[in-house]
Amino acid sequence: MLLALTLGAGIGLALGLLGGGGSVITVPVLVYAAGIDPAAAVAMSLAVVGGTSLVGAWFKHREQLVHKQATLMFGGVGMLGAWAGAHLTPMVTPQTLLVLFALLMVVIASIMLFRREEELTPKPECRPVRCLFSGLGVGLLTGFLGVGGGFLLVPAMVIFARLPMKMAIGTSLAVIAINSLAGLIGHGRQAALDWPLTGAFLVVAIIGMLAGNHLASRVPVARLQRGFAGFVLAIAALLLIKNLI
Repeated sequence: MLLALTLGAGIGLALGLLGGGGSVITVPVLVYAAGIDPAAAVAMSLAVVGGTSLVGAWFKHREQLVHKQATLMFGGVGMLGAWAGAHLTPMVTPQTLLVLFALLMVVIASIMLFRREEELTPKPECRPVRCLFSGLGVGLLTGFLGVGGGFLLVPAMVIFARLPMKMAIGTSLAVIAINSLAGLIGHGRQAALDWPLTGAFLVVAIIGMLAGNHLASRVPVARLQRGFAGFVLAIAALLLIKNLI
């Protein structure tokens, strides 16, 4: 359990630094380190990631790093897209889903790794058409693949909505909090949560979030983007190795 709680702090650290990674990390930690049933782990993950993201979004908002228009657009159409994408999931096997997700992660990470320095210039603008369509696309993919969150939101906001990297991270946290709340409500009657354990994970994750938020403000944008891309590639490699070899 000590190991699980330590890894829980790492969940918050990833969210604070990168604006994503929480959902991918949380479920395996709860299942393999804390011994939680997978169905309950999904619901607990939503509570932990959503609560931690909400705290992180508040701090980012105080730093003026949450784009309100993008939050509303990505959060609104993203929820609709996730609902529609979920209906596509039964059409493919779980192994195929994970392979598709890994390939998508490779594409996203590659785009971010090879973006030129001048393309990192902040452009805090979210045009309605770009934001709505990219938010809908992210929602569809998230609902279809079952995971995603910040892994898809941050690159989409940087590449398609043209938000600065650090603003994309803050905005992603706000959207993750919205989507997690909606998901938790959906899971409310399907899985019984261990609320004391969930609360313990939430506390250590928030501590990690505060540390990640502190570090993120001191890391150059280009380095933060390369670190995010490398993290995505590492997870993608693990998924491909597990499901193909």
